[in-house]
Amino acid sequence: MAEIVRMPKMSDTMTEGVLVKWHKKVGDTVKNGELVAEVETDKATMEFESYQAGTLLYLGVEEGKAIPVDGILAIMGKPGEDFKDLLAAAQKEDEAKAAPAAAAPVEPVAAAKPAAQASASTVAAPPTPTISAPKVQEIVHSVNGDERLKISPLAKRLATEKGIDLGMLKGTGEHGRIVKRDIDWFKPGSFVQGSTLSAKAVTKESFEEVTVTQMRKTIARRLAESKFTAPHFYLTMDIDMDEVVRARESINQVTQVKISFNDFVVKAVATSLREHPAVNSAWLGDRIRYNHHIHIGVAVAVEDGLLVPVVRFADSKSLSQIAVEVKEFAKKAKDKKLQPQDWEGNTFTISNLGMFNIESFTAIINPPDACILAIGAIKQIPVVKNGMVQPGNVMKVTLSCDHRVVDGVVGSKFLNTFKALLENPIVMLGQGNI
Repeated sequence: MAEIVRMPKMSDTMTEGVLVKWHKKVGDTVKNGELVAEVETDKATMEFESYQAGTLLYLGVEEGKAIPVDGILAIMGKPGEDFKDLLAAAQKEDEAKAAPAAAAPVEPVAAAKPAAQASASTVAAPPTPTISAPKVQEIVHSVNGDERLKISPLAKRLATEKGIDLGMLKGTGEHGRIVKRDIDWFKPGSFVQGSTLSAKAVTKESFEEVTVTQMRKTIARRLAESKFTAPHFYLTMDIDMDEVVRARESINQVTQVKISFNDFVVKAVATSLREHPAVNSAWLGDRIRYNHHIHIGVAVAVEDGLLVPVVRFADSKSLSQIAVEVKEFAKKAKDKKLQPQDWEGNTFTISNLGMFNIESFTAIINPPDACILAIGAIKQIPVVKNGMVQPGNVMKVTLSCDHRVVDGVVGSKFLNTFKALLENPIVMLGQGNI
């Protein structure tokens, strides 16, 4: 009996997905667990695997088109089975749910020719399936017999479709990996492998428009809502990082896990939140939530935008535990292997641009958090100590606060505790905390 296959919700904030590629066509036999399509969500491009076996009778959306969560993705059944009544009933049900602002049903890509007298009764849509983790791989391509280029499967497919010689590409992904943006940006003669210099000057006006990804749409919507609904105010402070610099150097000489400056920041933030629980809060409209647990979101830049994996119960973890977890999250984010449970539940967020040599900046609050801490680079500058000018390592931080929840004095006290911990890190590095 034919069954409707609907678009599952692949992330906590997903409202629609873009069908990147069909791996099956109408008439193909599909096994349980077999790859059917690639779907771009607001978080990543994920692989949709069939949770049932049968013949693909109908495709409900074209490649490159968006489809809402729970929309009609496909129909599976027996070869030649008539699905027209089933499809009509499902579309009518969807229109009724969407009334009065019902949208026109998505035009089908193709449909198998049904048997003359075959029929199918209406079958209720199956429950939203659990989607397995996206399978991410990296293709190593040999060029000129010697050089080996790393390239993502999606980038390789796009390069093949566009007839682009991989030897002419320079990867801008991690470790020189060729990713989708390298294909999108490529123009014949614009890049030479190993060089970022333009082959020739541009002498006329031109432009290129790229469709906004689901992730970028979500970032735009959520941060616009935050910026224009939450009354932000900002508190900036300089922190003497000399002791952290010395402590990090000593720790990294004796531990297998290498500690970063950001790991010290995460630990200091978590310890400070325990002292100032009013900052570890969220605005919920008619009430304020004061969280007893401390889950630190650490912003990570990826190819299509920004993800915020969460270090859970960060105040109870050692520096080494935090370091391992953050490194693992960063790798999973770049490989598009993060799962919803990795980025949900933050109570406070840190955004660090110090590694990009940014001295200071202000960050937009990441809902539902009440605050976000922007971390700048550690700069060696002249400082006055004990009445004498001497070189010092200084880091500038800015706390963005939602004034509906956190007042200036509360935010200032939190920052002063944070500053005191970093300027005397031995206080938070007791037994078991390294």
